[in-house]
Amino acid sequence: MPEQLPASIAELRDRVDALARETLAPLRDDATLAPAPRKAQVRAASKAAGVFGMTQPKDLGGSEAGALALTVVRDTLAAHNVVHLSGLFGPGPGVLAGATAPLRGSHLAPLLAGEKRAAFGFTEPENAERATWGRLAGDTLLVNGQKSYVTGGADADFINTLVDVEGHGPALVVIDRRTRGVEVAQTFGSMDGTRHAHMVFRDVEVPAAHIVGKPGEGLPRAMRQIGDTRLAFAAEAVGLARWVIGFVTDHIQAPHRSGQPLGAREGVRLRYADMRIRAYAARSMVYRTARVADAARRAGAPKNAVNEVIATKVFATEVVGEVVDWGIQLVGGVALRVGHPLEALHRRVRAMRIAEGASDVLRLNLARGKLDLGKGRI
Repeated sequence: MPEQLPASIAELRDRVDALARETLAPLRDDATLAPAPRKAQVRAASKAAGVFGMTQPKDLGGSEAGALALTVVRDTLAAHNVVHLSGLFGPGPGVLAGATAPLRGSHLAPLLAGEKRAAFGFTEPENAERATWGRLAGDTLLVNGQKSYVTGGADADFINTLVDVEGHGPALVVIDRRTRGVEVAQTFGSMDGTRHAHMVFRDVEVPAAHIVGKPGEGLPRAMRQIGDTRLAFAAEAVGLARWVIGFVTDHIQAPHRSGQPLGAREGVRLRYADMRIRAYAARSMVYRTARVADAARRAGAPKNAVNEVIATKVFATEVVGEVVDWGIQLVGGVALRVGHPLEALHRRVRAMRIAEGASDVLRLNLARGKLDLGKGRI
């Protein structure tokens, strides 16, 4: 449970709570502050609180925090509705974790320093005749294909791309965006405010040294990154649910034109109780899963938490969607105005149910994990 934390993590939670309340919330609400100065102030405050480096490897200057510590921080920040502020966390290594030379120097170090931006190319168009593929010829990999949803691709310097290498299997390949043959077919924004791209690869020549690890290891490496991101979404979801419940609590306890606060009405109380019940269940689930993930990694078996993370991501992101929707219903039409905090949250949390695996796709994966593979504690 969130209340049963080691002393060091409880101290971290309190420090982050103060950071969010005293520094980040005012920055969030300052409409006069331009994005670049805001990001610089957020980054400085985050570094001072020891948050910025939590997602970065120890051997490259970060603190490489575990799943429980990151869950506590993300939950706490989201409970103040500030977790979306740019600059809070330093760029993580993603699929480049453990990369060796030359990628370690040419791409990983600049990524962690904020000098280069990475994207993740995983999803092919539904009408693609063939998954993105590559052919090794000496020290060169020739890549062809397309990725319809390159996460972060609109502003990236390089793309960590899943490529089916002929004769070897899937591999994660680092492709510089400006390499000849890389075409940005389209850039687009998502309803949560992020920016992505559809990219086409036509006879793109990539050094074989840009394969992360060995050919054939690509899918497990990609899924490890996706698993970490799924748990991050779940932690943010339960924190945001707490923020919404606090916002709604203030609203239904405030004076109302009827003469009684809305919270005096039985129908309002029933929906409000459901919000709290669902949020409590989701938060309990997230914290248990974080502990399962940490235990699995200590045992050297990160795959052991895959099914639990799937279940948690599905449940927590659907719960926060329900909580925001009920919150809008209880607050009324004003919550639908563009710029209202619940309107903005509605757009953000709806995207969570699609990102890193749509809910029903993950449900099928969860069933397969048990019925076909015998995996998971659920």
